[in-house]
Amino acid sequence: MTNATLLNSLTGRLALSSSRAIRVASVLFITVLTAAAAQISIPLPFTPVPLTLQPMIVLLGAAALGSRLGFASQMLYLAAGVAGLPVFAASPALPHGIARLFGPTGGFLLCYPLAAWVTGRLAERGFDRRYVTSVAAMAAGLAIIFAGGISMLLLQFAPAMGGDAVFAALAAGFYPFVAADLIKLLIAAAILPGVWKLVGR
Repeated sequence: MTNATLLNSLTGRLALSSSRAIRVASVLFITVLTAAAAQISIPLPFTPVPLTLQPMIVLLGAAALGSRLGFASQMLYLAAGVAGLPVFAASPALPHGIARLFGPTGGFLLCYPLAAWVTGRLAERGFDRRYVTSVAAMAAGLAIIFAGGISMLLLQFAPAMGGDAVFAALAAGFYPFVAADLIKLLIAAAILPGVWKLVGR
């Protein structure tokens, strides 16, 4: 059984034109928020992948918007980056524009739309209304982001490192980030159930 997303619940009683305008504005808001989160980045000396707040914005936004709009917000974000807008994390070591998608962080970025769709789809099924299931929905999305990021790093390291590429990819794209991202996830997962309680009142 499918439940309404938080956005649907908040706009359900509005006129159709107003509801559509709010949906478009919400997608744009999450896109801009994702770009803003990219600018709050911490470079790490032992990996080309910076620490950012982006994954949590992607997942939290998707849970609120649902699968289709969450997916759309991240596709729009990637399109803005490909067009050359300064939406990716600022870094002198990473390529700009479309080349960023084929660099060390490209796997993470390319998986944002899929991660948003999965988390949003689970939210549509009510996973965002209770803390435990909200954690599960966001963990599913985070796993997709990590899987994409590590896969891209593995492809880049494999020609030069051979059998050591798997360890190098994990050391560059997983080990430095997983603990911090899980902590952020546990915090972010509490937001949607809290808002649902307020909406219910």
